[in-house]
Amino acid sequence: MSEDYLARIGNLIRDARRHQGMTQTDLAEQLGTSQSAVARIEQGGQNLSLEMLARIGDALNSEFVSLGHSQPQHLRVEGGRKLSGEIDVKTSKNAAVALLCAALLNKGRTTLRSLARIEEVNRIIEVLGSIGVKTRWLPGTSDLEIIPPATLDLDAIDIEAARRTRTVIMFLGPLLHELDHFQLPYAGGCDLGTRTVEPHLIALRHFGLNVLATQGFYEASVRVGEGPGKPIILTERGDTVTENVLLAAARHPGVTVVRNASSNYMVQDLCFFLQRLGVGIEGIGTTTLTVTGVEHIDVDVDYQPSEDPIEAMSLLAAAVVTDSAITIRRVPIEFLEIELATLETMGMQYDLSPEYVSANGHTRLVDLTTIPGPLKAPADKIHPMPFPGLNIDNLPFFALIAAKAEGTTMIHDWVYENRAIYLTELTKVGARVQLLDPHRVMIEGPTPKWRAAEVVCPPALRPGVVVLLAMLAAPGTSVLRNVYVINRGYEDLAERLNKLGARVETFRDI
Repeated sequence: MSEDYLARIGNLIRDARRHQGMTQTDLAEQLGTSQSAVARIEQGGQNLSLEMLARIGDALNSEFVSLGHSQPQHLRVEGGRKLSGEIDVKTSKNAAVALLCAALLNKGRTTLRSLARIEEVNRIIEVLGSIGVKTRWLPGTSDLEIIPPATLDLDAIDIEAARRTRTVIMFLGPLLHELDHFQLPYAGGCDLGTRTVEPHLIALRHFGLNVLATQGFYEASVRVGEGPGKPIILTERGDTVTENVLLAAARHPGVTVVRNASSNYMVQDLCFFLQRLGVGIEGIGTTTLTVTGVEHIDVDVDYQPSEDPIEAMSLLAAAVVTDSAITIRRVPIEFLEIELATLETMGMQYDLSPEYVSANGHTRLVDLTTIPGPLKAPADKIHPMPFPGLNIDNLPFFALIAAKAEGTTMIHDWVYENRAIYLTELTKVGARVQLLDPHRVMIEGPTPKWRAAEVVCPPALRPGVVVLLAMLAAPGTSVLRNVYVINRGYEDLAERLNKLGARVETFRDI
């Protein structure tokens, strides 16, 4: 590299480090080097390998020094290895995105602790930053500090980032208290077929919100002073719909009753957070929520969401497919009880520690140790239901587990129009999966021989992870291409699996 190029790179690294609120020593610790080495880099006096540039980019969450960042990221898997050891479940992805939206309600400083540092969170942070919200990762932590501006600038919204996340739909609830008119880009996220936003719009009309869908945008207008004069009955017990109504009710000065509400884990975390803001909420964990709103919220609040039951289920499926005994720590047991009861009918054995409480002060946790052994297909189909039923996001992992079980298992994914189709990708690594219709697959197990393959990652988060976990069982080298969708929901999944004995390598085409 030329001296001029090194100097320019050094300046960029210095500015990015300062933007993250890190010292040279903080960055050195993350890179496993010395403070003096970081100083030389920033002064343009240190030659840099492509690997070091990529590591610096990861440490600073800065695109300009990420290796091949314009190219898709892939995973190379050396399969056929047993896993062992212990692993902690990280905090909930779905709670994180709800809490980021909820921070828009607060005029004070919001600090979210141990937040999932995933692509979905990054996209929302980019959108928040574009409309004037200041965010900062506290040095050496996964704690995010959020400070709102006096006035949000919706005209400056980062349209590209907003369209890469479906979460932007949950801006409607907070923003209807801030602006009479505003515009949001159409929501994106996983490709799971037509997922109507109509339940959101029906519910939010009770607060005076009217939304017109135009070319690529939601055009929102608000009739100021309106509020629900009767209980809001949700037309579907959806998680994000319930959260959007809660966000609207939180600053509505009066009492809002929400019926047919979701009581799922991310909704409960949002309720606990809103209580920290001074909002009154009764009925948490039930399908009827009574919210006493606060017209103005200006408090400094500190909150840590609970652990992610879907990640816990992912790790459990990794153990099953590799015939491994591992200990999964900090499992939110109350949101996995139906899943574990279903696995017991299939013959799975496991040990649980005594219960303890998550950092949010409410969610019950255990440490779960898997015990390898033969499984059999369940007598009935496996299908999801709203909490406390089997979680819709955990359903794809049962396809993988069914591929290890003796007999035939039907998976009925009735919620999404085409997600079940993606489960047929398991055939590429040896599983026997038959698609019956867009909602149902039949899986014949046990898989006679897992085989290595090169597969393009399905465009849906959980099926993508299912294919990755199947590759762990396949002897030889597999490649999973374009794994952005996995990075949307999992932090450092490859690295964390490697600590259990897997061999998963990230790479990009150059």
